[in-house]
Amino acid sequence: MPKIETKTHRISIEMKRLPHGVDIDLPSYATAGASGMDIRAAVETDFTLAPGERHAIPCGFAMAVPPGYEAQIRPRSGLALKHGVTIANSPGTIDSDYRGEISVIMINVGSRNFIITRGMRIAQIVVAAVALCHPMEVSNLDVTARGINGFGSTGV
Repeated sequence: MPKIETKTHRISIEMKRLPHGVDIDLPSYATAGASGMDIRAAVETDFTLAPGERHAIPCGFAMAVPPGYEAQIRPRSGLALKHGVTIANSPGTIDSDYRGEISVIMINVGSRNFIITRGMRIAQIVVAAVALCHPMEVSNLDVTARGINGFGSTGV
């Protein structure tokens, strides 16, 4: 079996701790092969997220995503599977010109209250390159085998 060579491309992203996040860890990778950095809740006291409820949870930091990149907020699979807690607008997008606090819009689709504690890992953040496009209006699009068929047209 051939060995697969991988190269890791790293960029620097400036992050600023906010006053209510001074004791909260900045985003970090949990393992060497992780794609996303875990981000933590900067709630002042325990916060109960009831079934069916959604709430923006502060993370205690702001960041400067470089031009040409975005940061995506994604759910943590363990919270979704074990507790029914996920991200309401997944993936959430942080644009390169946003400088406000990073918050996570969490939703409880489970059947029990979920307690969010200070410093709890609540989501992950993935940084990705962005390709900007130039929309061009045309009269017709090229024809493909799939055509306009969507929403399950290729089967289950």
